[in-house]
Amino acid sequence: MSTLELWPIGNCQVSGLIDEAGALVWGCVPRVDGDPTFCALLRGDKGQDAGTWRFELENQVSATQGYVRNTPILVTRLEDANGGIVDVIDFCPRFERLGRTYRPIAYARIVKPVKGSPRIRAILTPMSGYGSHLAQITHGSNHIRYLVERNTLRLTTDAPVGYILDERYFRVERPLHFFLGPDEPFVGDVSHELETMRLLTQSYWMNWVRGLATPMDWQDAVIRAAITLKLCQHEETGAIVAALTTSIPEAPGSQRNWDYRYCWIRDAYYTVQALNHLGALDVLEKYLAYLRNIIDDAEGGAIQPLYAVSGGREIIEWEAKDLAGYRGMGPVRIGNAAYYQIQNDCYGQIVLPSIQAFSDERLLRPATHDDFASLERVGEMAWKTHDQPDAGLWELRTRTAVHTYTSVMCWAACDRLANAAEHLDLTERADLWRDRADTIRATIDEKAWHEIEGHTAGGHYAASFGGSQLDASLLQMVELRFVDAADPRFQSTLEAVQNALRRGEHMLRYDNEDDFGLPETAFNICTFWLIEALHRSGNDEEARRLFEAMLSHRTKSGLLSEDMDFETSELWGNFPQTYSLVGIINCAGQLSRSWRDWR
Repeated sequence: MSTLELWPIGNCQVSGLIDEAGALVWGCVPRVDGDPTFCALLRGDKGQDAGTWRFELENQVSATQGYVRNTPILVTRLEDANGGIVDVIDFCPRFERLGRTYRPIAYARIVKPVKGSPRIRAILTPMSGYGSHLAQITHGSNHIRYLVERNTLRLTTDAPVGYILDERYFRVERPLHFFLGPDEPFVGDVSHELETMRLLTQSYWMNWVRGLATPMDWQDAVIRAAITLKLCQHEETGAIVAALTTSIPEAPGSQRNWDYRYCWIRDAYYTVQALNHLGALDVLEKYLAYLRNIIDDAEGGAIQPLYAVSGGREIIEWEAKDLAGYRGMGPVRIGNAAYYQIQNDCYGQIVLPSIQAFSDERLLRPATHDDFASLERVGEMAWKTHDQPDAGLWELRTRTAVHTYTSVMCWAACDRLANAAEHLDLTERADLWRDRADTIRATIDEKAWHEIEGHTAGGHYAASFGGSQLDASLLQMVELRFVDAADPRFQSTLEAVQNALRRGEHMLRYDNEDDFGLPETAFNICTFWLIEALHRSGNDEEARRLFEAMLSHRTKSGLLSEDMDFETSELWGNFPQTYSLVGIINCAGQLSRSWRDWR
């Protein structure tokens, strides 16, 4: 059972995590990589009375939760010892208004009495300065202002303001409405406006889900993963963050605490790939716009592994000393030093999602010849770096190597550019990129292959040129179309990877020591990669068994974090993790029965 029982809400501008008691314990303002106004999740042993927003039911005995169908609108039902019941409805408004998408920096909460005579009190304690101090307060007759740094928030409510300020219990005899948003007068009656917002937000999400091309099997899992992936996009710029949190450790007390609230080119590629399988082109289109700006700003064509959601390049890493960490397991890191690493696989991960725009007639903005010329600059970097050492996709901080996964991604960049050039009738450019792809392929086959005397296929692909060690990213060689699943070289690699890295129903990234010692937890996306490889190899029975096992480890909200204890199946790492949700979507799509089978 996971201790990461959190329920995401959001509107693609702001997001939050609600805990099992219905408390908002994580939320950054004005965007996902901002100051955590609600930071109780990482306050550790300091207690939960600061950096939170919760409604306490007097003499409470239970709390149950669930999303409104096909939405990120959460309903938490609280029941007291006398049978009194209230529902707390949480959402971030999102809908079309006056020709624009309304997605304010705001959290909306509605408390509805259901049964008996329930009494609640509201604890609302936003913080500033990364947990360093409580926000100062001013108030009026129906609002309270919280002076958080750079973004004063205003709570507008039809509940008694005095009760909220005094944190006093009071009886709930009618629905109460709370809108914590921009510091500006709230227009209209708050009860009417919030009920309207709730219905419009519900309608928006249900219609978005209605447009998804979901597989027949595991629909609920796929839909929840898709909604949450969309919440990980900062729609203003199109950036997609790797997770909504920072510094939830990959393993207990491991110091592997990282800030994932930024746009990794790699993670975003996998996210748009998965959503594209479902037909969610809105996310792809916005992300491609983000990429075009990244390419335009690249100095000499060099691309960083990650960027701020604004597109900013500098993401200085530092420690928030006033936050003790998840369950007291610090440090809490803000920023991520990986931004200045060399990770050459990112060139392929820019080219691959961009290529679709040259042939997909559904897109509002098809790619142009100018876009191709711009993308070729990225391809040039893939060509130049395909056999050069880098930190690799696992972002090792103290050593480099020529990683096979990186080289395969550089091959894919050249291969797909050749495809695009052929589509655009640019014969000379197509020939150039095809020749380069062939050269990289030959290099990989020569230098990444590890010979083993007497081995069925003569050996296996290794994680790096000239090496013998394995890592789970080798399983992506089929997905990237570098080799066929039936190729004996891939089958011997699959066997070797399983023998080295599989731990029961789970997969490690690698089993050699890194900057922090030996890995202590499995990496969830690697397990999904194994499932895909098994399926493509014709072993659907084992693939489906492992997939069902992974689904059984999801939180009550239907989600996964980055890592999992391969002995206890406890979830660790930042949450919700886009990689892991991508795995749910991709595996469900590959393993599901066809809709024709049902009809």
